[in-house]
Amino acid sequence: MTAEAWRAWSPGIRVVVRRLRDDLTAPQPERPGVHVPQHTDVLGDLLEVDDDGVLVRTRRGNVRVPAADIVLTKVVPPAPVERRRRTTDT
Repeated sequence: MTAEAWRAWSPGIRVVVRRLRDDLTAPQPERPGVHVPQHTDVLGDLLEVDDDGVLVRTRRGNVRVPAADIVLTKVVPPAPVERRRRTTDT
């Protein structure tokens, strides 16, 4: 999808948002042969949408993605339901 498709989203859906990394402004240590990606993905449930960007609930907490940092977006299926582990009686 285009980067602008998120503007029509409604809260409650599960999404992935590819964004510019906000931690690349700090000096990066010299590590020859190590590629630091310019983008990162935010995956989770959409909480808010406004002209300033989106708020997504991820496994690690809520993430605000500013509109200027959004590169690509996609609606994804609901997260799989966690299965309970089977215990064995001995």
